Amino acid sequence: MNNSVGNTGRVLGAGLRALLVLTVVCGVLYPLAVTGLAQLAFPGKANGSEIRDASGRVVGSELIGQRYDLPSKEGDEAPTPDLRWFQPRPSKGLGTNSVNTRYALLLSGATNRSGDNADLIRWVKDAKAAVVKDNSTADHTVKPSDVPADAVTSSGSGLDPHISPEYARLQIHRVAERNHLPVATVEKLVADHTDDRILGFIGEPRVHVLKLNIALRDLVAKG
Repeated sequence: MNNSVGNTGRVLGAGLRALLVLTVVCGVLYPLAVTGLAQLAFPGKANGSEIRDASGRVVGSELIGQRYDLPSKEGDEAPTPDLRWFQPRPSKGLGTNSVNTRYALLLSGATNRSGDNADLIRWVKDAKAAVVKDNSTADHTVKPSDVPADAVTSSGSGLDPHISPEYARLQIHRVAERNHLPVATVEKLVADHTDDRILGFIGEPRVHVLKLNIALRDLVAKG
């Protein structure tokens, strides 16, 4: 009996010591070491790839898109885009929160609908009609054939922060008109914020919408 109790005590003691050691090593020392290395080697990525404006205020992330909407009115079924700004790809995954009303994550994912799904076809047609209407100005008419695919479809995650250069250029006349800027000035702004393929062959040319809109805001403020 005494041996049994003693053996049980030794096993429990060894288990408690192992628990304590593993908790300190795996739950404290290892996370601190990884966090410290990340902060030293990749501080930007470790902190969420934050984007700051000229005042140093965090306004978003390089990795997650956001919406640019007017304040919602009672009875609105969906947010109304603020057409002063370049608009991102369609997405139901981007909303608002109390921290930053222009940047929030509600959900991530694709529609999972096939190309011949009636709902998806209707959404794309409605989105194309809205793009044509919103981006046509008094001296510039957008044709349905001008609308690129990313203007009417969301990405697989629904959170893509980039748009194609074609979609950015399609919005130039509307943005110029709404902000009382010369079209050539906005064209240069888009060209300056168009990133080429990574290493010259990976991916496609792209425009980061938030960075472009920050530059647009600064340009309007100077004017």
